Amino acid sequence: MGLAVGAEHAGAGSLRGRLLPVDRLLIGYLSVVTVVAILRAAREPACWWLLPAHALFLLLLFLIRRRPLGPAGRVLGEIYPLLLLVGLYSEIGIINGRSAAVYDGMVQRWELALFGAQLSREWWQAMPSRVWSVVLHGAYFSYYLIVSLPAILFLRRGQIDQARHFVFAVMATFVVCYLCFLFFPVAGPYYTFPRPDPWFTDNGPARLVYATLAAASSYGAAFPSSHVAAAVAATVAALRGSRALGLALVIPTVLLTVGVVYCQMHYGVDALAGAVVGGALGFGLKTGSSQSQVA
Repeated sequence: MGLAVGAEHAGAGSLRGRLLPVDRLLIGYLSVVTVVAILRAAREPACWWLLPAHALFLLLLFLIRRRPLGPAGRVLGEIYPLLLLVGLYSEIGIINGRSAAVYDGMVQRWELALFGAQLSREWWQAMPSRVWSVVLHGAYFSYYLIVSLPAILFLRRGQIDQARHFVFAVMATFVVCYLCFLFFPVAGPYYTFPRPDPWFTDNGPARLVYATLAAASSYGAAFPSSHVAAAVAATVAALRGSRALGLALVIPTVLLTVGVVYCQMHYGVDALAGAVVGGALGFGLKTGSSQSQVA
């Protein structure tokens, strides 16, 4: 895959002039996270490790934007924010720790007021289905393709503006969700309710989901659902670049939205709030045009 980049990446010039909107977004977000990490380091000493990690990010950004890059490097320069997501998400767990005060009681009251029940605890019991358990736990993992694959496809087609808009919309959605996690932590039903019955989780997709959550779940990262928010924003952003691609993401996104509640990973209001955030940013964000193209 060859990538030819326009004037903003070529020749001499200031680093500031080469920064993309998503670069500025991440610099601003990590500045906030750095301050929060310092303030919480007395309670969570591991927060100090985030400071050199953030410095490494700035070095990476400098190298990507300042130096001439080959084809692979230019592709990396477009999609690197998506590659940082695992680290950015993991930081939430480090900063919140397990001692963070959470607002699950408040969110559960919202759940009762809006739905008349605790959906994540009662839905799968009221409508038990091994088949839906397999399908919806599997849909949970479609998220990783939804938030990344369109950017690669746009690059391969030479649609640099569409790829940049997609990455910016997805990352802006994650930033909004992650800031909520830092300042309004909600543990979610995965932590607060008893686990579903063994028959419900005794299938390959469910075992994979629970193994992933056990290894990489960040405490306090439930409201709004970043899975739902990012999937909705990605679907909308993909629609703007390719109607066919966007439509292909609709069903997996709907299944994922249902699945995070039915499979007891999120409260219903988590999913609803995530859909609102993702829709608002997906439809509302615009990025300037570029001179880039894929060869």
